[in-house]
Amino acid sequence: MTNQVTMNGPGDPKLHFVFVPFLAQGHMLPMIDVAQLLAKRGVLATVIITPFNASRIKNTIDRAAKAGLPIRFVPLRFPCAEVGLPEGCENVDVVPTAELAKNFFEATGLLGKPLETYLREQQQPYPSCMVSDFCNPWTREVASRLGVPLFTFYPMCSFFLLGMHNILHSSIHDAIADETEPFVVPGLAHKIEVTKARTPELFPGTEWEKIREGIKAADRAADGIVVNSFSELEPWYLERYQEVVEKKVWALGPLSLCNKDAADMANRGKKASVDKDRCLRWLDSMKPRSVVYVSFGSLTHVAPSQIIDVGAGLEASNHPFIWVIKEIENSPEVERWMSGAFERRTSARGLIIKGWAPQLMILSHPAVGGFITHCGWNSSLEAISAGVPMITWPFFGDQFLNERLIVDVLRTGIMAGVKDPWMWGTVSNEVSVRRDDVEKAVRSLMDVGDQERELRRERATELGEKARKAVEEGGSSYVNMTLLIEYVRNKLHHSCNPLGS
Repeated sequence: MTNQVTMNGPGDPKLHFVFVPFLAQGHMLPMIDVAQLLAKRGVLATVIITPFNASRIKNTIDRAAKAGLPIRFVPLRFPCAEVGLPEGCENVDVVPTAELAKNFFEATGLLGKPLETYLREQQQPYPSCMVSDFCNPWTREVASRLGVPLFTFYPMCSFFLLGMHNILHSSIHDAIADETEPFVVPGLAHKIEVTKARTPELFPGTEWEKIREGIKAADRAADGIVVNSFSELEPWYLERYQEVVEKKVWALGPLSLCNKDAADMANRGKKASVDKDRCLRWLDSMKPRSVVYVSFGSLTHVAPSQIIDVGAGLEASNHPFIWVIKEIENSPEVERWMSGAFERRTSARGLIIKGWAPQLMILSHPAVGGFITHCGWNSSLEAISAGVPMITWPFFGDQFLNERLIVDVLRTGIMAGVKDPWMWGTVSNEVSVRRDDVEKAVRSLMDVGDQERELRRERATELGEKARKAVEEGGSSYVNMTLLIEYVRNKLHHSCNPLGS
């Protein structure tokens, strides 16, 4: 049924964590980081993936094997044909149309039976618990039948989770007819003003009701919740979120910091579209904190007209830049514009990456002084960990509330000026942020001499230092990992039938 990749290493063989990530880069990568962190502590970790996704993270699998970590990557066949998906459509970022999103979720739900069969076939050690992405609520029944504890993984911050909890439970959305009317999110420590359009439910509409209800049921059944955050970043929000969900919230991040050296950083995720050494040489040639890095994540789709305005704004700012343009965005129109005078005029101070970038490696380099980001939580936390201030450019989902955390609470970013959310799976020909706004934002973030810029940079540096201390031995996230291990060990000790009936 599977081609199991197994690495045996030192440690307690009795503890066995099973990880079930949602098949999207922003969900898979941090969960794999958790698995690696546990494996480094001697715990056996099994990561459930699919063949297509296994091929994408081959470098990560190979490096874990070389390190002798007790971690298994188990590729289950993804049932594309059964739900009407093209063969190989095993990750959200390759789903061809928004209309097929429900088919993709239906396919992930069909993994329940083969997952249970695989886990029951394991002789030793039996699974001690399951850590499942919140987008996989079907794992609740699998964990229940196996008789093992379930932890829900949210690759998000507590600020967002608490904010949306308060919005939905206050019914404030129901009282607002105008999607653009500002309102204050109730029950937060800071005054956070948003609009209905910028705070949608993650699965809105009647067609997603089943998955919404499934997520709620899985959260209620879970022994606890795991988040990619750290206590020092959002202490009030972590504590308050734990109170409202009435169960333990384990903050284990920043998870990306488990990737210590340049090779680990460069190999996180898909194979990079630029040579690692060439990228490092280019960065080494730049002055400290002089480069602005531009990337809008794996799921957003920026229209050609908007790409051209981004490029024009970067050029006008006169700052060095690394700019990531996804393959799907590299249209003939963009190619013509790039290959014209733009590339010639900016070749001395611009590096354009067409495809997947080694983002973690880039953000961690001393030459990078700013990040234009879509505010996905992985990217945001990677920048926070590196002490890099941000220009916020949210598109959808949790990104608008993440922007408010970065700008209003942490005060390590400035807004690009995005007003309207983007619908996943669509391409708008409208320009959301004009070239003049891009130039202004880059100059505000990067120009030397501005007092507020220096204070913003100091705050970002301080947060980066706190992030690194959190994952070191004795740090808050390191201790939380220890407590999670002990919690599962105690549950296993008191369980008379670890695999259920």
